[in-house]
Amino acid sequence: MSDDSTTPATQLRVGRLTKAHGLKGAIKLELFTDDPGRRFVPGAVFTLQVPTSSPWHGKTIELVELRWYNQHPVGFFKGVPDREAAEALAKAILWIDQDSAEQTDEEDAWYDHQLVGLAVVRDGVQIGTLTRLEHLPAQDLLIVKTANGEVMIPFVKAIVPSVDVKAGVITITPPPGLLEELPEEPDTDDSTPEDTAPEDAAPAADAEPDSDEPAATPTPDGKDA
Repeated sequence: MSDDSTTPATQLRVGRLTKAHGLKGAIKLELFTDDPGRRFVPGAVFTLQVPTSSPWHGKTIELVELRWYNQHPVGFFKGVPDREAAEALAKAILWIDQDSAEQTDEEDAWYDHQLVGLAVVRDGVQIGTLTRLEHLPAQDLLIVKTANGEVMIPFVKAIVPSVDVKAGVITITPPPGLLEELPEEPDTDDSTPEDTAPEDAAPAADAEPDSDEPAATPTPDGKDA
């Protein structure tokens, strides 16, 4: 009989605590699973990803109940009795232990180990290989090794529209400047120096006329001769 305890385990990211809700320790959640009824059941235990300075660092948290308010999930957890305790958990990421041999059938849900090593392709051309993922409170980042070094790509649908684990390809559509520096705009100056006058400028109004004819001589009665 095989020993199931030797099966390697990994962790699956299933949610993020966003902010306190009410005064009784409830916390709003952002779910990273299409099956919350399976993942978020009373008694489910999650590993917390929090800063090392947090009193929750290195600890797990147990779900008491998941409720829905205005179609938004809100969790109640053991050891979180009030709003102050809930606020201390804001932005914490929730992980569960999972058998790495199990393949998830959830849409847009993958284990880290499934993605590491995949080719990263832009416009049909491979630009690098995924070396790791970084899960930050704000968003996830793909760390891609390219010919010019490592680059960080936000793991969002607008920039990473397709992940094909079977084909071994991650397709990206990065905005200009994400993978390479944008060319600098030429510095053009079309202004004319103030002390430079056009060659064909008209003479000043008070300048003497340039003529060979003598000026008229007034007569004694004030009329011209």
